[in-house]
Amino acid sequence: MSTRTLLLLGTLLALCPLGATARAADYVPGEVVVGHTDGSVSKVDTEAGQSVADAVEKLRDHPKVTYAVPNYVAHAAAEWAPDGPYLDKQWNFVGGWGIGMPQAWALAEAAGAPGGRGATVAVVDSGVAYETRGHFKRDPDLHRSTFVHPWDFVGRDSHPNDRYGHGTHVAGTLAQATNNAFGVAGAAYGVKIMPLKVLDDFGEGDSLAIARAIRYAARHHADVINLSLEFDHRVVAGEIPEILSAIRYAHARGAVIVAAAGNIQKPYLRRVAYPARASDVIAVGATTRHGCRAEYSSYGADLDLVAPGGGVDSKPSTPQEQLLCRPETAGSWIYQETFLGNSVTDFGLPRGYEGTSMASPHVSALAALLIATHRLGAHPTPSAVEARIEQTARDLGKPGYDSRYGWGLVNAASALGP
Repeated sequence: MSTRTLLLLGTLLALCPLGATARAADYVPGEVVVGHTDGSVSKVDTEAGQSVADAVEKLRDHPKVTYAVPNYVAHAAAEWAPDGPYLDKQWNFVGGWGIGMPQAWALAEAAGAPGGRGATVAVVDSGVAYETRGHFKRDPDLHRSTFVHPWDFVGRDSHPNDRYGHGTHVAGTLAQATNNAFGVAGAAYGVKIMPLKVLDDFGEGDSLAIARAIRYAARHHADVINLSLEFDHRVVAGEIPEILSAIRYAHARGAVIVAAAGNIQKPYLRRVAYPARASDVIAVGATTRHGCRAEYSSYGADLDLVAPGGGVDSKPSTPQEQLLCRPETAGSWIYQETFLGNSVTDFGLPRGYEGTSMASPHVSALAALLIATHRLGAHPTPSAVEARIEQTARDLGKPGYDSRYGWGLVNAASALGP
């Protein structure tokens, strides 16, 4: 396994109940996230020689503290493969097991919202190559995109430039220019992108930064919030209260929240990861070019939908999968423009991007298209948007809802249609 694979997958183990042993990489050393009785959330540094577990126990006894938890670390929900065949078109948009983008683009154009123009999507990720500044260069296939309210929650400034490539790839699936005789297409090429950086140069970010970014996106009127990131599958709700609180806040303010279901980290841990597992989030698993569940894609009762994420097919377990899945064949990747290698100035279509990270923005793009076209009215609720996407999904796996595919493969053409 390559160094990049190890970095991208992460080597995180969730913190066990206090008193159990955990590695420092699971959460930020020396920091505790504290919820106060007045509703505010803050970061408290541990005292010299004090462990995080001891600090948590001490802070929980304070009368003005509602909760105290470690500052957990999430990582980009993507897989990386070192080599494979090159694709000359985006099967995820236009192929037989794509999401029907040509018809969807035509419907959006007819509705007066080409490419989702009028909607705003917050990309909570490793940043976006959105500006030329210093040694950074703007992604040439995002040159037509409008960026609003950028913020870096890692560097704490207004320049969330990507150094990792993951966030730029995700933003590309959403908004790279279309019909410009250059590069590849974006599913919602007309939307405004709100780049919010919460993952560092290694694709990792702590829970407090992520929670603050979600609230920031909601306060700045993001219509959709995309979270192509995951916590370790053993992290439970009680360990990330600030994340869940931020999700409830954003949902109540009308934001559609979409997240990667996660990539299976251990054979015995197949359930959907947080934040996708939260009740107000659309949890998105990944499918392959053959319409099969990707072998890495997490699944379970909390899965809502699937979308193209690339990779190798899972082993078939249903009659439909027996016809579709070919686990013995090489997988196909998701191609979007982002960095080539370790450069932040050289762009292209790198091979190897696959994961539920890549699947999530397909659903975020469709949510933005539904909102921009007023297909569900002028101000649809997040629940109405989710219901429409689920009702028009292409059924896969067992008939109806199932834990491997949720309600099925997202279908943009059907969702925007009559």
